[in-house]
Amino acid sequence: MHAAVVTSFDAPPRYSEYPAPVAQRENEMVVDVLAAGLHLLVKARANGTHYSSTGTFPFVPGVDAVVRDPRGNLRYVVLDDSDLGTFAEQTVIDPRRSVLLPDDADPVRIAAAMNPAMSSWVALRRRIAFREGQRVLVLGATGSAGRMAVQIAKRFGAANVIAAGRNASRLAELHDLGADETVTFERADRAADVDIVIDYVWGEPSARVMTAMITARRDRSAPLDWIQIGSVAGQTIPVDSSLLRASRLQICGSGIGSVPARDFLAELPELAAAVQTEAIAVRARPVPLARVGETWNARTDDRIVYVP
Repeated sequence: MHAAVVTSFDAPPRYSEYPAPVAQRENEMVVDVLAAGLHLLVKARANGTHYSSTGTFPFVPGVDAVVRDPRGNLRYVVLDDSDLGTFAEQTVIDPRRSVLLPDDADPVRIAAAMNPAMSSWVALRRRIAFREGQRVLVLGATGSAGRMAVQIAKRFGAANVIAAGRNASRLAELHDLGADETVTFERADRAADVDIVIDYVWGEPSARVMTAMITARRDRSAPLDWIQIGSVAGQTIPVDSSLLRASRLQICGSGIGSVPARDFLAELPELAAAVQTEAIAVRARPVPLARVGETWNARTDDRIVYVP
């Protein structure tokens, strides 16, 4: 079969021949891949910057996909750690790590949305005790996951959602997706009194925002849950110790390891239904898998979805 194959952390995958998969365990099945999203997690694992990268070559990237099982059913599936990911004509899945989809589901739409949407969905459902009526700041709201986080926070009952980013014109688009307010990073003090921050940025920009917010906070004894999800601006952050002593700032991460696999899986059916019914807006760009090498580092506002 054909697949996208990673042979080095220093180069994009190459479209080439790869051994056809074989189910080796009782709960495994071989499935046909219909659509698989190029997510930040996929790229980070492939270039060795993600904490779950193994450094074993060669391997096929891809952490999730819409597939067709041997009975003809459509499924959205999340893979466990494996050298055979979803950027291939076929892969091996454990059906217990999947959710059945309607026959009329759009594979490209589902593949584009589930992984980025899952980040904020699971963070609000499983990492903190989110309550309706709370106020939420999405830091890095103009990216794919950030745009969905705005919508998901509203869907869960947030009273006020503030979208923060660098580009003012792109921020303006988020009002149509449910953002009550928008701010640039330089004006983050205007969001000082939120209850929750969903952070896709981290690094130096988040450090500046954190300092500005806590300095301007009217009631520093009110809890502030800061959920670290993405790190597009850096892996580390300088946190002044006084911020932790002078406020009820609580920093936690949400991702593989901090959230058990069973919790991710438990949220899949409801999230898939929300994506399928277009309750969550999605920007998807289908691309033939054979073009993986030339599109791997493409700059686009759409989520690239590879179609074998």
